[in-house]
Amino acid sequence: MGASEGGAGAGGVVRGGPGAREGDVPVDERSEVNQADAWERSYWSWEVLFAVAYVATALLVLFSSDRPTTAKIVAEAALAAIVAGYLAVGRRLVQSAHSGRAHIAAAVLIALMSTAMLATTTASFALFIACPLLFMLLELRPAAVATTLLILFEPVSGVLNGGWNGQLLSILLPMTAILITFSLLAGKFATDVLRESHARAELIRELESSQAEVARLSREAGTAAERERLAREIHDTLAQGFTSIITLTQAIESELDTDLSTVRKHLALAGRTARENLAEARAMVAALAPSDLATGSLPEAIRRQADRLAEELGIPVECAVDEGLPPLSTAVEVVLLRAAQEALSNVRKHSGAALVRVRLSAVDGAIRLRVEDNGRGFTPDADVFGFGLRGMRSRAEQVGGTLEVRTGANGGTELELEVPV
Repeated sequence: MGASEGGAGAGGVVRGGPGAREGDVPVDERSEVNQADAWERSYWSWEVLFAVAYVATALLVLFSSDRPTTAKIVAEAALAAIVAGYLAVGRRLVQSAHSGRAHIAAAVLIALMSTAMLATTTASFALFIACPLLFMLLELRPAAVATTLLILFEPVSGVLNGGWNGQLLSILLPMTAILITFSLLAGKFATDVLRESHARAELIRELESSQAEVARLSREAGTAAERERLAREIHDTLAQGFTSIITLTQAIESELDTDLSTVRKHLALAGRTARENLAEARAMVAALAPSDLATGSLPEAIRRQADRLAEELGIPVECAVDEGLPPLSTAVEVVLLRAAQEALSNVRKHSGAALVRVRLSAVDGAIRLRVEDNGRGFTPDADVFGFGLRGMRSRAEQVGGTLEVRTGANGGTELELEVPV
């Protein structure tokens, strides 16, 4: 009976406190702290079992009448040595990772427990203490072997102390077999649960690490996207405004001694462009919509861009906007306005056109912006790496739109942008 109850104890407490042995799945520092907290919170239950099992076994040995006093003293001394060793060093070994010392402690435990059981079979009730300690001190396989050998000492003790009593052996042997089987299965189950717990802790650590990496990459991607957005904004507004001012300044230098009225007109236009650039800069700093949209509608903003180009180049710029355009989101309006600005800037810088047409219309659930000129035409490879064209395409894609730039049927360049409403 003592052996069978001792076997139940073998599966009840398994190693796995803060100090996991070699072969356990490694866990991160935080997981180890959590496991330590859990172990410390529940460790009292093991020590209650330890105390109850020791006291009960010591009393049973003391009051047993089938063994001489000398045998009882030997058994009591061995059991007391187990308790003293546990209190002195065993508790620290269970809660630390000193695997070499743990093996020595396990060997001493087996020796003392064997001595107690050989002195009196009643001492086998202390298997409640010994079997769990072996599983706490050793890895699964060594613990299973040690537990099996220790449990076998009970029938050996029964034979040595009581002789070949057929009735006793008919009970001890089957119970010993059941006990060994149960102890090994319970020990393996508990150890597998512990290993799975460690694996989950490792998975959580990897998951947290992955989440941190995703957050870092997301921040970097957001930073890169914001830089690209600001680069597009600067290119589409400030850079184009400064280009216009430079163009006007050059015109003023060439006309300063010949046409003062034209110089005054160009100076006024340069001043207005500088003020608009300043407004754009302030709008970007304040993270507002483009200043052209803040002071009027999209059609009005596009007309102002066309009128400015006409004043700067002195060429006709026709601007047509369909009546009754559907309401547009700010994001779509920004894309259309920036595309118009970039297209007209390219006309100013590259086309040499004598006529420009701008049309904003609603077609088949989309808004279409078309800018065409009769200048030099579009060379497909010329702006492949140009930031302006890339920026327009990127903006169009962000709102689900498409951009096409091609040479017109009668020469010149055609830019067509369609964005869904």
